[in-house]
Amino acid sequence: MTDAAIPAPGPSWTDPTCPVARTVDLVGDRWCLLIVRDAMDGAATFTDFQQRLGIARNILSDRLHRLVDYGILDRETAPSGKRQTYVLTLRGRDLFAVIVALRQWGERHAFAPGEPHSVLADERGLPVPDLQPRDANGAILDAGTTHVRKVS
Repeated sequence: MTDAAIPAPGPSWTDPTCPVARTVDLVGDRWCLLIVRDAMDGAATFTDFQQRLGIARNILSDRLHRLVDYGILDRETAPSGKRQTYVLTLRGRDLFAVIVALRQWGERHAFAPGEPHSVLADERGLPVPDLQPRDANGAILDAGTTHVRKVS
């Protein structure tokens, strides 16, 4: 389903022409993002997600179904044939930069100075550098140096 159209999350999109609003409609729910985060960190079974998140079973079931329906997770049968596992699709793995951006914002703004928190490290054990949007020439972009071209 990674190349298929995404179904609307309800009767209509919050803002049909805004990619940010549409993305939030799909994965902006707290639990959806935490499920994706944990899937990136190796969670694969219903029990894995439930134990890591402490989420109510009915809510977890709903969010897992939603993420499968949206093509963010695929459901597979475990080799034992007894349980279902969830794996990120290409579409789901493409949320990595979003999760990293949220993490880095949280590191800067959700902790008191010196307060301990987890750190995302690369395969060599080094902290992942800050994500920074750049223009075609490599200059750093921010809200003051960009604009949205609205659909007419």
